[in-house]
Amino acid sequence: MRRIGILGGAFDPPHIGHLIIANEVRISLKLDEVWFIPSNVPPHKHPTKFGATDRVKMVELAIENEPTFRVNTIEMERKGKSFTIDTMQTLRKNYPHDEFYFIIGADMVEYLPKWYQIDELTKLVTFVGVERPGFTLHKSPYHFIHVEVPFMDISSTLIRNRLEKREPITYFVPDAVAAYIKERT
Repeated sequence: MRRIGILGGAFDPPHIGHLIIANEVRISLKLDEVWFIPSNVPPHKHPTKFGATDRVKMVELAIENEPTFRVNTIEMERKGKSFTIDTMQTLRKNYPHDEFYFIIGADMVEYLPKWYQIDELTKLVTFVGVERPGFTLHKSPYHFIHVEVPFMDISSTLIRNRLEKREPITYFVPDAVAAYIKERT
């Protein structure tokens, strides 16, 4: 049995905050791997700046030096809106002996009661909550494990805004991701 962390999101683009969160949760919970699952169409976000293929490639580049990190394209392959329940049902079917830990920010912990089919979802996965700038972890009617991570006020939105203003994104994203974005903008 493997213990697998799941970090889903648009990754538009992936940044060092994603990597730090994944690594801190991996260490804290003694996970065997962390799977990064880029959303095809996030159900609660605006359209992405970067296309699906670019976002998958950027995640691959971001995690290439960490052997316990993997990209899983299950949501890209399924097409349509990316609901966590659909993803976790498929993962549980394909990997019935593994334990899954779904990593979410404090903003999503607050939003859990509104997640699609949340009661069924809690039977398939253990949620892991991490703090985010502007949000603190409050009690939730749904169980989650709190993992402390270094507080970094970096977001994909911040990086996209810097790109729009033609400001550097050095140190916000891994060098390989910065080079990839530079080639395409």
